Amino acid sequence: MKRRFPSEIRTCEMHTGGEPVRIVTAGYPPIPGATILDKRRYARERLDHLRRFLMHEPRGHNDMYGVIPVEPDHPEADLAVLFCHNEGYSTMCGHATIAMARWAVDSGVVAAREPRATVRIQCPCGLVTAHVQCRDGRAGMVHFESVGAFAPLLDAVVEVEGAGRVEVDIGYGGAFYAFAPAARFGLDVRTSPARALVDGAWAVTCAAKSQLELDHPEHPDLAFLYGTILTDGGIGDDRPSANACVFADRQVDRSPTGSGVTARMAIQKARGLAGVGDERRFSSVTGSVFTGCIIGETMVGEHEAVTVLVGGEAHYTGEARFRGEEGDPLRGGFTVR
Repeated sequence: MKRRFPSEIRTCEMHTGGEPVRIVTAGYPPIPGATILDKRRYARERLDHLRRFLMHEPRGHNDMYGVIPVEPDHPEADLAVLFCHNEGYSTMCGHATIAMARWAVDSGVVAAREPRATVRIQCPCGLVTAHVQCRDGRAGMVHFESVGAFAPLLDAVVEVEGAGRVEVDIGYGGAFYAFAPAARFGLDVRTSPARALVDGAWAVTCAAKSQLELDHPEHPDLAFLYGTILTDGGIGDDRPSANACVFADRQVDRSPTGSGVTARMAIQKARGLAGVGDERRFSSVTGSVFTGCIIGETMVGEHEAVTVLVGGEAHYTGEARFRGEEGDPLRGGFTVR
């Protein structure tokens, strides 16, 4: 099938805690599908050249992150989105949800209501409700209510290349992550070089993917390990607990990772370290902070689960109009490491 490039794709550029959010605002072709997971599958199989066009160089970079609005199929949703990155399409993204909620209010997709507006976003993992603080018609701080989060595996042992037997926790917060203390690899998430953190986390991801079996009760498309989060070993009660998230193809999250915060709270609940009403703070490689608070208990299939309220701020960096010139041999995008 011949790849077709639109004459122009327009985007709104934002960041949440330093992590980029490239929101498509015009020019993307319609993405058909009865459900949002059908749309995600169609985009992956038929339109992936446009993901590479926007995420990869020369328009993006290895750590770019994008949002593609699509028609919702959930009756309560104000809008629906697909999340994309250097490797493909994720099922949930907290930092992008925070940015999308602010953008939806500022752009008029959802009316700005003081003191806060409610934005219901259908994500591939389910419906996420965001609460956007509004003042003088402008959006600010955002909190979103997670989908059901759970911890299917605690202290699971994997054989990690170069590190031997490592105990990891697996948490789901809209996506599955493996968690391990950075100190297990002789690293400090606040001071160690990013490359060392990436190497350690990537080794865990590779080991966990090959040695652990994941399952999601609602849909098999949700049952994959998205990445690994190395932590400082704290729980974020007296001061923010630092973590470094490496996901997709060795991509480093500059934010504290909203879905990761959700999963960390689910793990704390499973370990008896946090309960309903308890709030924790988590920081990233940039020093930015998200809050996480358990606001309810629920079930996801047979898993005891929680609903987490995650808070953070997003900011605008600009707008863009991207084109692919005929005859440009690199217009489809490329990567260099």
